[in-house]
Amino acid sequence: MQANPTYQQERAIAIWLLICCAMIFGMVVLGGLTRLTGSGLSMVEWNPIFGFIPPLSHADWMEVFTKYQQSPEFLHVNYHIDLEGFKSIYWFEFWHRVLGRTIGTVFLLPFLYFLWRGWVRKPLIPKFITMFVLGGLQGLLGWYMVMSGLVDNPHVSQYRLTAHLLAAFIIYVFILWVALDLWFRVERHRLQALVKPGIALATLIFITIGSGGLVAGLKAGYAYNTFPLMDGKLIPETYAIMEPMWKNWFENIAAVQFDHRLLAVTTLVCVLGFWVYALKKVNSPRAKTGLHLMAIMVLIQAGMGIHTLLNHVPIAWASAHQAGALVLLSLAVFTLHALSNEQKQLPIA
Repeated sequence: MQANPTYQQERAIAIWLLICCAMIFGMVVLGGLTRLTGSGLSMVEWNPIFGFIPPLSHADWMEVFTKYQQSPEFLHVNYHIDLEGFKSIYWFEFWHRVLGRTIGTVFLLPFLYFLWRGWVRKPLIPKFITMFVLGGLQGLLGWYMVMSGLVDNPHVSQYRLTAHLLAAFIIYVFILWVALDLWFRVERHRLQALVKPGIALATLIFITIGSGGLVAGLKAGYAYNTFPLMDGKLIPETYAIMEPMWKNWFENIAAVQFDHRLLAVTTLVCVLGFWVYALKKVNSPRAKTGLHLMAIMVLIQAGMGIHTLLNHVPIAWASAHQAGALVLLSLAVFTLHALSNEQKQLPIA
C-alpha cells in the first residue's frame, strides 16, 4: 500500500464518491416519486439477492399480483386495480430497489480496486467500510419501513419513513464530506467565528428535512392548502388536540404541517442572515460561492414548498421540493467544508 497516494489518485477516488452521491440523490428522488405515486407497498416481499430480476412472463406477473392481492393495500385501497394498473405502480418500487443494489455494487467494486492498487490511505479504510455497512443497514431500514404498511393498516409509519429518509441524507453527507476532503486535499484551518454557526445552520436544515418527512408520512400536505394562514389562523386551532402533548408534533396533521412551516421560515431567515454575516468575514472564493448558491437555493426551496402546498401537492412539484431539500443541504455542507478547511496547495503528481 502506498504511504502517500498521489493527488490524481485521490481525486479519482473523490470522483467515484461523488458518483455515489449522485446515485444516492437519484435514489432519494425516486423514493419520493414511489411514495407520491402510491407505489411503495406494491412489492410485498424482499429478496436482497435475486430481487433485481423483474417478472419476465405473464405467469410471473400473475404470481406477484396474486401476492399483492393478499396485502392490506389491495384489500382496503386498491381493490379496483387490475394487472396493468398493478404494473404501473410495481415498476416504481422495483427500480427503487434495483437502484439501491446498484449503488452498493458501484460503491464496493471500485473500493476494492482502489484498495488493491494502494490508493486508499489507511485512515480512510474504516470510513469506507462504515459507508458500505450503513448502506446495507439502510436497505434493511427500507424494508422495515415497508413492513409497517403490510400488516393491517396499508399506511407506512411516518416514524419509519422519516428515519429512512434521514438515514439516506446522513449517508449522503458522510460520503460528500469525505469526497470534498479528497478533492481539495485540505488541511484544517477553521474560521472559528463561522464554523459553529455553519454547523448549527446545517443542523437546522437537517431538522427541517426531518419535519418534511413527517409531513410526507402523514400526507399532511393535502390539508390546510393556504399560506401563511392555516384554516384562517396563524396557528391552527387543532394544534394541540392530542394527549400527551408530544404526540401532536409527530402524529397531528395540523401540528406537523405548522411545525414544518415554522422550521422552513426559520431556515429561510437563518440562511439569508448567515449569508449576509459570513460574506463580511470570508476571503475564500469557494466559501463565497457556497454562500451565494445557498442563499439562492433557500429562496427557490421556499418558493417550491409554498407552490406545492397551494396546489395540493402535484407530484412533479413535490418531487422537486424533496430534491431541493437535498440540494440545499449539499450546499450547506459544501460551504461548511470551505469554512472548516483551507486548501493545501500540493504538487500534482
